[in-house]
Amino acid sequence: MAPAWRAGGVISANCSNLRVSGISFDGGYAEYMVAPAEAVAAMPESLEAAEAAPFLCAGITTFNALRHSGALPGDLVAVQGIGGLGHLGIQFAQKFGYKVVAVGRGPENAVLAKKLGASTYIDSAATNVAAELQKLGGASVILATAPSAKAMSALVDGLGVNGRMMVVGAAPDPIEVTPPQLIFGRKSVQGWSSGIPTDSEDTLRFAELTGVRPMIETYPLARVNEAYAHMLSGKAQFRVVLTM
Repeated sequence: MAPAWRAGGVISANCSNLRVSGISFDGGYAEYMVAPAEAVAAMPESLEAAEAAPFLCAGITTFNALRHSGALPGDLVAVQGIGGLGHLGIQFAQKFGYKVVAVGRGPENAVLAKKLGASTYIDSAATNVAAELQKLGGASVILATAPSAKAMSALVDGLGVNGRMMVVGAAPDPIEVTPPQLIFGRKSVQGWSSGIPTDSEDTLRFAELTGVRPMIETYPLARVNEAYAHMLSGKAQFRVVLTM
């Protein structure tokens, strides 16, 4: 089937001439927009537009970070945070064939984590997550999605030998880690952000093939202010999408 076309949020976060829709040029909160040709991605027709939208931001970020993390099928991969990024990260990790551990705050997230594909849930409010990960053999990869550097710092000791923490949650405070924590076990901390349009297309195709889908709440464009307020409230599960 012929693909539809959608504009991604950025041309690439690593471009020296970074351009972001809604900031560098008009677009986003409108039925139609003009975007650089090199920034658009082909969208499979079988995906609903509302479901595809989050894949062009949260989706590509978690998908790309995981596939470049070095983890192999069967490896222990922990996903910290069960929110807009994390709920997609858990699904992608499970479809990649990893043994997925979800890390959330509070027991109420356990059922959702298992539904999304996690084999184990660790409540960070009730236990030492790093110690629990070590009991499981140590994580090959920790995908850190919740924007809390303090929470990320507490997970470093949960990495196994050659383990890598992939940081995608943009927290304003510093991650604290000592050199010995990295030296012994050859561990590393790496940041990751989105990707280029072909990465968006890879994300969409993988989601189409495997059934990964975002959890969304939709609002018509005419209720954009209400939708924006709901997003800022932190009560949305997990992405607010405007429909035309």
